[in-house]
Amino acid sequence: MAGVKRRILIGRPPPDLHVILLAEGFLRTFGSENDLAETISEMDQRDIAASLNGDGEAYARLVQHYQDQVVAQMWRFTRDTAVLEELVQEVFVEAYLSLKGFRGRAPFLHWLRRVATRVGYRHWKSQARKRDREEALTETRVELITAPADLSPFEAAEALYRLFAKLPSQDRLVLTLFYFEECDTNEIASRTGWNRTLVKVRLHRARKKLKALLNEAGIRSE
Repeated sequence: MAGVKRRILIGRPPPDLHVILLAEGFLRTFGSENDLAETISEMDQRDIAASLNGDGEAYARLVQHYQDQVVAQMWRFTRDTAVLEELVQEVFVEAYLSLKGFRGRAPFLHWLRRVATRVGYRHWKSQARKRDREEALTETRVELITAPADLSPFEAAEALYRLFAKLPSQDRLVLTLFYFEECDTNEIASRTGWNRTLVKVRLHRARKKLKALLNEAGIRSE
């Protein structure tokens, strides 16, 4: 497993961070990979079976194959490249330790994304607990010197990321999955383990909280 971890290298932020500021005041990514496959590939089946039999090179191939997708997903949870590397490693370590639980009824990437979502959500909750222990939340207003319409896509993405950081972990997660990962309510329920009704309720409440933050930051949302 140590050999696998050494293969997980983090470079620049993933290349799919091209976003536009929508009229509603939310950001959404375009050009990210769509998980269109509905069944597990034969190559993944062979590598998973070999990994379960202790073949470290087989699991290293899975890491190499899916590392870019996991890096892109975990970039939603942190902008710190050192933390990003740790989270990506944690995803693949947890996936390795849980591999016996993979049933092969869907593509390996779908299952891996659920593992990544759990890891990212735990990271946010850990951050929130640490902030609560160290000090009361500091009031940090998002500095938007230029009008929102004048922001570059990257600047708009960073502004929204800072706003998301002010939301409770559950709200932040459901909005990230819905707007950034472009998941529907069924997929959000699958990744988080929440039922679909709860997803809808949390999404509705989270959007209202985000709208209030957008208005406070000077970004109009209709």
